[in-house]
Amino acid sequence: MGEIQFAIEGKDAAEAAKSLLDIPEISGDWEPVGGTQKSLSLATFATIVAITGGSLAIAEQIRTWYKEWKKGRSGKTIEKAVIICSDGKRLLMKDAAVEDIQRFLESC
Repeated sequence: MGEIQFAIEGKDAAEAAKSLLDIPEISGDWEPVGGTQKSLSLATFATIVAITGGSLAIAEQIRTWYKEWKKGRSGKTIEKAVIICSDGKRLLMKDAAVEDIQRFLESC
């Protein structure tokens, strides 16, 4: 697996990125676009450097994470999330099924 990035947009993008990286099988870091982690940001990149465990289980967790943040988690939401492989391939989370996410992660 190469480096994978999540581009997250919305007023709570930073908190959503932190939440994504709280998934035990995912490790990485995040940074707001054009700012510092302390500044409010409407766009954030989370960089995944390692995924442990099976790709199906991780895909399910990522899909659950997205659905929770898209519909609102404790009143906080995101507008958009895109997974980006190191080769530039992109997967928009909006209509992605668990199987789509799994295949995409395996292809990165």
